[in-house]
Amino acid sequence: MAAGGTVVLRLTATIDEGWHLYSPTTPPGPIPTELKLDDNAAVASFTIHQPEPKKIFDPNFNNESQSYEKEVVFLIEAKLAATLPETLELSASTRYQVCSDTTCLRPVRRTAALALSTKPVAGATARSIPAGYTAVPAAGSAPPAETSAAPATTTAPPQSMLGFLAVAFGFGIASIFTPCVFPMIPFTVSAFLGGGGPGQPSGSSPLVKAITFCLGIILIFTALGIGATAALGPFGVVQIGSSPWVNGFITLVFVAFGLSLLGAFEITLPSGLVNRMNNASQGAGLLPMLLMGLTFALTSFACVGPFMGTLLAASVQGDKLQPALGMLSFATGLASPFFFLALFPGYLKNLPRSGGWLVRVKVVMGFLVLAAAVKYISTVDVVLHWDLFTRERVLASWMVLLAMPGLYLLGLLRMEGIKAEETVGVSRALLGALFLILSVSLLPGMFGAPLGELDAFLPSAKSTPFAGASSGPKLDWMKDDYAGALARAKAENKPLFVNFTGYACTNCKWMKSNMFTKPEIASELAKYVLVELYTDGTDAASETNRNLQEGRYQTVSIPHYVVLDGTEAVRASQVGLTKDTQAFKAFLTKGLGS
Repeated sequence: MAAGGTVVLRLTATIDEGWHLYSPTTPPGPIPTELKLDDNAAVASFTIHQPEPKKIFDPNFNNESQSYEKEVVFLIEAKLAATLPETLELSASTRYQVCSDTTCLRPVRRTAALALSTKPVAGATARSIPAGYTAVPAAGSAPPAETSAAPATTTAPPQSMLGFLAVAFGFGIASIFTPCVFPMIPFTVSAFLGGGGPGQPSGSSPLVKAITFCLGIILIFTALGIGATAALGPFGVVQIGSSPWVNGFITLVFVAFGLSLLGAFEITLPSGLVNRMNNASQGAGLLPMLLMGLTFALTSFACVGPFMGTLLAASVQGDKLQPALGMLSFATGLASPFFFLALFPGYLKNLPRSGGWLVRVKVVMGFLVLAAAVKYISTVDVVLHWDLFTRERVLASWMVLLAMPGLYLLGLLRMEGIKAEETVGVSRALLGALFLILSVSLLPGMFGAPLGELDAFLPSAKSTPFAGASSGPKLDWMKDDYAGALARAKAENKPLFVNFTGYACTNCKWMKSNMFTKPEIASELAKYVLVELYTDGTDAASETNRNLQEGRYQTVSIPHYVVLDGTEAVRASQVGLTKDTQAFKAFLTKGLGS
């Protein structure tokens, strides 16, 4: 070993049967093994090398992890300083966590020391890193941060946007049946089917022109979605969903567009912009056809804008790509009839005539958008603890806003699109009756009765005469008092069930209203000390809970359920909503150690 040279040190970990040690590069969830050489003037730098870990699904964290079993040898490649003492004393520090298939132990620290002679040895050869080893990124060599308990989290499963994209596509389809769009369909498709002029390229078939026109529509709306993402930043779209200011802004947008759909006022774009685009779209070839699509999107804004604005405002609570993908899906739905009728022009003569029904579609959508606005203002209310938009008042608002389109369609509420002498048709009467039925079906919820899936979008009930309707035990939840709950768990010799939740978290509300209330689940939860830790409020308690969850469990996803024993060792952990009763019961049973 020479001054200025390199030495390779071996650090061996022996792991008991049935347990596994996590690698330094394991994905978030379990605690990765951390290794480092303690500061020494004789060591200029060092690099940690690890063998290939085993990649398996980890039931403790519901995600894939990287770990070792039985034995693992880490290598520390140390670059020595220019001058060395005769005897070099080195020490390596490590922090690690081991888990079985059912439980995880608290992380521990260990130190290993060794003494090396720096005198030259005849015939000695320098050692190299063997094949099969990879260097751990520099972050893995950083000094480990102190924590008081074992992080045990899961990475949140990627949220599927299929439902959102389906809604966006549906909004695009609904926008077709408005007075600004529907009457334009026959004229626009006729332009596709007309013969090419002298300057028109020979390849400009009706299908090519329809695709080009639809592309213009899709481009302008997708650009709006991309603009929303760029304005909020790559992570801002994801992080602001529970902000009361964002939800307040969304409420204002929904109210404005809802009133616009009801005819209170009209939202239009500057006429100069529309005129310039219209002039540019005149002419032969595919470029004018593309500009025609852009112009159509702009001129239809008075009717399409409320749908588009409502959708775009709602999309900021999802994935960072959601605004762009939502607008893409919306525009595809809006453009679909033009493409379809270019393929099958014979269906043009089967289109219903324009008339008052187009106005009625717009008015009904206006009431529904206002109902959605109530949901968002109730989120602001819950986060800021106003207690103004309670569960009962939100349901009362929804009942009225669902009854009004029913009365409107039946001709009992005179607004635009309803004529006094007009006879109510069968389909219109049935649709009006459906709205009234939906309105009346909310009435039991006013008195605390469960409303199933709808409970996820409602503020929690303060008290209810239906609380005893379930055959399961009544659950005693502590709120925002982790230390008190832990002390109680120790005193009662029970495991602690920690529920990281949120005031604005729809999935959290669904779990509490629909999963926790099931008799077989409630009976298992009753065996725990239960504590709810809210993380999305504006108060000091929420800040403390956020720091606890992110610092100890390396996740901010909610809902997040952690089962701890009296020493704060993690028995089980789960992130996200599940509708599988037996799977959640198995999770609780594992946490009880039974």
